Amino acid sequence: MAEWDDVRRIALSLPETDEHASYGGAPAWRVKGKSFVWDRPLGAADLDELGDDAATGPVLGARVADEGEKRALIAENPTVFFTVSHFDGYAAVLLRLDAVSPTLLREVVVEAWLVRAPVRLRREHEETLVRSLASGRTREPPPPE
Repeated sequence: MAEWDDVRRIALSLPETDEHASYGGAPAWRVKGKSFVWDRPLGAADLDELGDDAATGPVLGARVADEGEKRALIAENPTVFFTVSHFDGYAAVLLRLDAVSPTLLREVVVEAWLVRAPVRLRREHEETLVRSLASGRTREPPPPE
């Protein structure tokens, strides 16, 4: 089971990432000013739409490459990934944080970063990040100076 501290640790280990308060003060992580993962509490409309399938724990929003990737993630693992009509036509997926494994969480966060990072930054770090996914590790943040 993943927690917000896990999301924070993974996201902040990625190059040029910062944390900021999003809507309602919920945490979100961005690369060069572009959000890639965020706390996405379900609102009343979401709960009505999802009914008994609504997540009862924390929900993470994550950018994906496109709608096809979103549909594939949901089809492959519907106990973790889902969406609501608010995200129709939007390249983002929602996931149940308390249902995701640490390995899958790392993959989702890194892939979301790769989708949102500027081309130059992505090119500088893509090979290392993809290798880290294969080995199950993200780079550690540098020690404080």
